[in-house]
Amino acid sequence: MAHACNTRLQRGLAASLHAAAGGAFALVLLLAEPAAAQRIENSVAVFAALDKVTAKISRLEVPLNQTATFGALKVTPRVCYTRAPTEPPKTTTFVEVEEVQLDGKEKKIFSGWMFADSPGLNAVEHPVFDVWLTDCSHPRIAAQRQPPQGPAPSTVPDPQQQPDPDFPRRRRVPR
Repeated sequence: MAHACNTRLQRGLAASLHAAAGGAFALVLLLAEPAAAQRIENSVAVFAALDKVTAKISRLEVPLNQTATFGALKVTPRVCYTRAPTEPPKTTTFVEVEEVQLDGKEKKIFSGWMFADSPGLNAVEHPVFDVWLTDCSHPRIAAQRQPPQGPAPSTVPDPQQQPDPDFPRRRRVPR
């Protein structure tokens, strides 16, 4: 009987502590400002390129909106972002890669975001060449994240808009 009473008392105490901690946690969340790392825009994207036939790795430093050629590939970075050295590293670029075919025509084989910390996530799939982002250089402007001025954004997503690489994607947890 005493054991059952102690167990009930312990459960009640644990529930009270849990409720108090939850309330304190909610208060901390309400008072805390969101931590947003400052994104730095760069004017040069740095890639590593592998020729699988010769096993030669080359370093490509490509200015934004200019094209570098590696074998039959043409690499054109559009933006390249990094973070301050005091922040956790997150280097991203939006890049377009085209293949020059034997008949001289160009075929787009990749268009999207590359992440230096996850080179296999969005990789160029080609039987002879591999290209992946390693770094960005020549910082231009530190882009401050500020709320947009003007009317509230619409809830309908714009299909032309590029995704924000700093926005975390939700993952569905299996139950």
